[in-house]
Amino acid sequence: MMRSLWTGASGMNSQQYNIDTIANNLANVNTTGYKPMRAEFEDLLYQTQQLAGSPATDETVRPLATQVGHGSKVAATQRMFKQGSLQATGNVSDLAIDGEGFLRVMMQDGTYSYTRDGSLKIDADAQLVTSQGYRVAPEIILPEEAILDSFTISTTGEASVRLPNIPDPVVVGQLELYRFVNPAGLSSIGENLFKETPASGEFIAGQPGRDGMGRIQHKFLEMSAVSSIEEMVSLIVAQRAYEFNSKTIQTSDNMLGTAVQLKR
Repeated sequence: MMRSLWTGASGMNSQQYNIDTIANNLANVNTTGYKPMRAEFEDLLYQTQQLAGSPATDETVRPLATQVGHGSKVAATQRMFKQGSLQATGNVSDLAIDGEGFLRVMMQDGTYSYTRDGSLKIDADAQLVTSQGYRVAPEIILPEEAILDSFTISTTGEASVRLPNIPDPVVVGQLELYRFVNPAGLSSIGENLFKETPASGEFIAGQPGRDGMGRIQHKFLEMSAVSSIEEMVSLIVAQRAYEFNSKTIQTSDNMLGTAVQLKR
């Protein structure tokens, strides 16, 4: 059986994965803080018939090898942590990270996850939480008598609010940011959340605006970093690559058909 049949099939499988990745990016074009992903590929095992450098005569060696490849496979999916555009919302619980860093939230099981999604909420207990109800860590809890419209977060992460009959704002908490040596190594778990992994390295905590951390922009949100134009171009390229690989299978089938007809 022609190896090109299986080589073409591997290429079609790879491009299907590529299109799946692009489709997920386009589906998240309006997801707050979303970072696009890129499929990366590598070639498969090579069958070597002659080695380069093997003796050709008593005095010479072969300058080139005789090899044939067996297609491609998905090597990795790289998440591109580039800055998304900032959009003013006017909502007192919204914030955006301008630069490096993640917010940390506490999960239901007591573990921590990390997010770039700053569309936070103030729950019934006057705590700052995510849309799923996970508490921001360190905690920020507003006093019961706080005037919510006066809630502010400075560029350095200091949260303050006004209280009745008190002229100056009262500090109610301090946000921290967390960054990683290899943020692309974080594990995506959905809900705009990431988990630390051995590949990402341990978190590095810091105050916003210091030691390489980004600044907090209050009443802003970081939009998705997906470029719809770039993704559409990538989609066209992936579609054509899929078609090219299907053509190799059709050509191999025609060649086999020609061989079958030799007996007639």
